Amino acid sequence: MNDRPAEFPRAMASLLAQQDIDLRVVIVGNGCEPDHVPDGVAVVALPENLGIPEGRNVGADALAGPDAGEYIFFFDNDAHLPDTHVLARLVDQARQHPDAAYIQPRIADPDTGITVRRWVPQLRAGDPTRPGTVTVMAEGVVLVRRAAYEQAGGWPGHYFLYHEGLDLSWRLWDDGHTGWYAPDIVIHHPATDPARHALYLRLVARNRVWVAYRRLPAPLIPIYLTAWVLITVARIRSRKALATWFTGFREGLRGGHGARRPMSWRTVWRLTRAGRPPIV
Repeated sequence: MNDRPAEFPRAMASLLAQQDIDLRVVIVGNGCEPDHVPDGVAVVALPENLGIPEGRNVGADALAGPDAGEYIFFFDNDAHLPDTHVLARLVDQARQHPDAAYIQPRIADPDTGITVRRWVPQLRAGDPTRPGTVTVMAEGVVLVRRAAYEQAGGWPGHYFLYHEGLDLSWRLWDDGHTGWYAPDIVIHHPATDPARHALYLRLVARNRVWVAYRRLPAPLIPIYLTAWVLITVARIRSRKALATWFTGFREGLRGGHGARRPMSWRTVWRLTRAGRPPIV
């Protein structure tokens, strides 16, 4: 969106410096004509801001066709790759774990080295260096197999932002795949707090309802939503912030979630065995 004049060129330089990999790159301008575009990089300029997940869909579509790669790497433009073999190592992990539809690297703040809890795709987030099978993803930097991504139907574009990774990962699991967390592969991203924005509170609540209605078997929907209401009330101390969250929650209950494709009970069991039952 041309609002990161320092971060964006650094992100692109780190991406184009990757070695031992055949790389095609597209930049999506969400409601803008992108600046700082290196030579040889494709550009799609959208006339309006369609949100992050739909922007990712547009980028993946722009790289489709007979020369499409086996993998798609989704990369937020305020992140950067700290060495020149990050993508090659992610692909190597994908080849070592053929059941995994996506490989999640560890995201760490470039100044402190801290990996904040929301970036750890595990319920037990106390040790962000523990690898293993995961059922969710931190969608800002993730490697996905193109065939699995296309089979799942891509990101839920109408979410605008937040929880689109949960929706996609649940669909990938429902298609018979898994996810793999590779914490020894580190990608840098500033550890800002999205909760400082009212838009975050509203959309994260609305999309929490949407993902439940879209992906969960009917008996699990009230359990999942009740669990997150209780978690949120326990976590958020500000009355104003909590009121904004419940505004989004009510917005989600009013509809707009899109087509419903609930996961099978077999998938519920697989997710539970993997350590994260889809009720929290």
